[in-house]
Amino acid sequence: MHSGELFLAGSMVLVTLSNPREKFWGMVLSLNQAGVSLRGIDLHSFEDFIQLVRSGEPASATVVFFPMHRIERIELDAKNGDIPSLAEQFAAKTGKPPNIVFQEPAR
Repeated sequence: MHSGELFLAGSMVLVTLSNPREKFWGMVLSLNQAGVSLRGIDLHSFEDFIQLVRSGEPASATVVFFPMHRIERIELDAKNGDIPSLAEQFAAKTGKPPNIVFQEPAR
């Protein structure tokens, strides 16, 4: 299995970016040679976003495209030993799985 098969649409990932340095958590919409499209949030907003979702306030993830030249690394959002993944933390604190919250809104 090559890395392209690990980062399929719908996978929850953490993207580390350069220039400026940022971290973005979200669901992969597409990944190709040009870059990655995600629906998610800046990692600095994680707790604030959880509070909005938990309180029932309108909260929506942002759809963004990051070109490959900005991407330092993409990692699957996975449990690390006893440390839960961000998706598990999100679900535990909001009662909702992030892939449901991050789905495209109905039109």
